[in-house]
Amino acid sequence: MGDFNLALLLVAIIVTVLVFVFNVYLLINYQHPDDVNQAYFPKFVVVLGLSVAVISILMLPADVANRHACRHALYNGACHLTLPMKQLWLAIYIIDAILVFFVIPFAMFYYEGDQDKSIGKRVKSAAIWVGVTAVVCGLTLGILYGVVGKVDFTVRHLSSSTTTFPGSWNGIVSSSSPCIGNSRQCSAYSASPSSETTWTMRTTFPEYVVALATVAGSVLFTIFGGAGIACLPLGLIFAFFRRPKAVITRSQYIKEATELGKKARELKKTADALHQEERSGSKGRKWRKNVKAVEKELLLLEEDMNALEEMYPQGDKAETAWAFTVLGYLAKLILGILGLIVSVAWIAHILIYLIIRPPLSPFLNYIFIKLDDVWGLLGTVAFAFFCFYLLVAVVAGATMLGLKLVFITIHPMKWGATLMNSFLFNVGLILLCSISVIQFCATAFAYYAQATAAGEIFGHTLQSLRGIKYLYKYNVFQIAFVALAVLTFLYYAAFGWRRKKTSGRIQISS
Repeated sequence: MGDFNLALLLVAIIVTVLVFVFNVYLLINYQHPDDVNQAYFPKFVVVLGLSVAVISILMLPADVANRHACRHALYNGACHLTLPMKQLWLAIYIIDAILVFFVIPFAMFYYEGDQDKSIGKRVKSAAIWVGVTAVVCGLTLGILYGVVGKVDFTVRHLSSSTTTFPGSWNGIVSSSSPCIGNSRQCSAYSASPSSETTWTMRTTFPEYVVALATVAGSVLFTIFGGAGIACLPLGLIFAFFRRPKAVITRSQYIKEATELGKKARELKKTADALHQEERSGSKGRKWRKNVKAVEKELLLLEEDMNALEEMYPQGDKAETAWAFTVLGYLAKLILGILGLIVSVAWIAHILIYLIIRPPLSPFLNYIFIKLDDVWGLLGTVAFAFFCFYLLVAVVAGATMLGLKLVFITIHPMKWGATLMNSFLFNVGLILLCSISVIQFCATAFAYYAQATAAGEIFGHTLQSLRGIKYLYKYNVFQIAFVALAVLTFLYYAAFGWRRKKTSGRIQISS
């Protein structure tokens, strides 16, 4: 018993160290060359935020393993010697909330501040913005906690009279006669409605913060995750269908490169005009819309440039580069098909286990349990993979909606070309949605992860919290998630084969 707990603790420490090392590697390889050897504070926040997000996902499988640690104990109180998962959950999500609402906004304001200003002025400006955010969040949380920070549990009072101990049990207790003697009060199904009552108690403030953060994250998770779970695999598949079929000639390359050069010069003129508007102080709604439109056009132009370089590889190893291009698109097709299978499995599981009542089947819960029977950690690995897939889908959905809807800022993650503000934005999005992903997974896999600390926090407390319990009682987020996923599937089926074109939405003020 103690050896098992010690092994679990050692595994948790080793995995935490590996997560930090991997995120440092990710940062080094994804960062933009302009951010090399500078912006150390935003980089620290990125590594910390990614690590907290990954650890929070891995904590649910750890919670399941921790529950098994005392399953076969021979003495009372053995479960008190396992990891304090409830306290760890609250700690990790309080850190999550602090990073999302305070630290990451401060890092973004500081990084995007006017480079002509001194470090002190940039820190002061960022601190003012974060201070205003802190006051607003503090007042909102305090007022809400004082007014509606309670949980309402519906309970049923049952009782039965005493009776003589029977000499024979044959026919005494059955499905038609659930109680001994003439009493029927011990059966919950036959108890009168008046036996129901509501117990009201105040939840702890940390649990309330986690609950509200979960609701805020659930809104973003439903929108971006619902779109992303469809566009992530289909985007990879349609990228294969839109791939360059053959190497173009030099004359075609020069013609296409000339057209891209014209578009680049037009975008530069537009960007210069917007910069002049910014200096003149006319940063209105129209200006912000045009800035986001320019970001979109610039991203599409960069994609066209990369596609042109793929179709006309140059240098001494042109044939090798073309071979890697072909293999890369084949890999996208394979990953897209596998991702499509996972996406369909997710949507089917939500429908048959969460939305339909009573559930038609445990589905993925049953699969994870069977995988655990094959090998102790196989089900846990599959379970963690399905959770991570949702987080990746959130980032994919945010990028896709940013391209389709101009009012959403685009922050794509690119290998070797990701600026720190895009890094910080995506880390904040992942952190905020990670809370919802855990709650979503704890609900979707309640059969597999039953009797865990996560189930207590995100199940009983969250679903009984006054004011927001109806969102979970009637599966509002799950239904919206599936609806957005289906709409995105239909959109990609109808228009996914088309190449991206410029929007022409840029309108510079005179």
